Amino acid sequence: MLTFLPPLARGIVAALLLGINTLFWCFLIFVLALVKLAVPVKPVRVTIDRALNGIATRWVAGNSGWMRLTQRTQWDVAGLDELEYRAWYMVNCNHQSWVDIIVLQHLLNRRIPMLKFFLKRQLIYVPVIGLAWWALDFPFMRRHSQAYLMAHPEKRFEDLEESRRACEKFALIPTSVMNFPEGTRFRPAKHRAQRSPYRHLLKPKAGALALALAVLGDKFDSMLDVTIVYPDGAPSFWRFLCGDVPRIVVRARRLPIPPELRAGDYAGDPKFRKTFQHWLEEIWREKDEEIGTLGM
Repeated sequence: MLTFLPPLARGIVAALLLGINTLFWCFLIFVLALVKLAVPVKPVRVTIDRALNGIATRWVAGNSGWMRLTQRTQWDVAGLDELEYRAWYMVNCNHQSWVDIIVLQHLLNRRIPMLKFFLKRQLIYVPVIGLAWWALDFPFMRRHSQAYLMAHPEKRFEDLEESRRACEKFALIPTSVMNFPEGTRFRPAKHRAQRSPYRHLLKPKAGALALALAVLGDKFDSMLDVTIVYPDGAPSFWRFLCGDVPRIVVRARRLPIPPELRAGDYAGDPKFRKTFQHWLEEIWREKDEEIGTLGM
């Protein structure tokens, strides 16, 4: 254990271990991704996808290793029992920091299949890891502004179609589809600008979630709703690397997915869209109350 080191030293060691771990496993991911591109046949794709997910699982396990070596965070976790590794999961979570992704991967790795995130299109340009996300079929969404969509209405459903194609690939092998409905990290300024009706959350966006259910609804028997709370404030990624996060609280619950929401035209059916949004907003209301009781 290296928790005796000062924070700066812990941060440097953790960053080095993260970099080495990422470069090693990403090299293998790139090699297999080239094979998948060269031989676009379904049996080959299924085999390669299983191997890619196995590599990504080992990358996450490596990250958990350096976390145990350098971190002294107290983890308060509940609700992750009786999960099945060989099943499909829709995972839903609030979003405050890049650390959320590390937290989710650390806690859910090998409990459920590899998490596949909906990502902003710009993240594909992140050195090394952006290409790895692409090779692992993470959906990249452009998230056009409302002003842009008004000027270019033909682009309104561009993200949905791209996400639909990604979700169709997820049907081949057990996958965990991870969604941050807020679409971006919580910030007080964003919260005020939105006039969010929630104390600790931004307004949820239902489009990506509805699309995943429309494509894979028959695969999911429930939603895994996760709430992350940092009682001492949402940390930056560097602060996390330095081991300066005293406590992380995580609560998870499995929620039934109403049968009528497993398939529907979210974009074209106003009645279905309203019903779906109401369901997600009720989940968000309960999550907001839970965050308030967990130390926010």
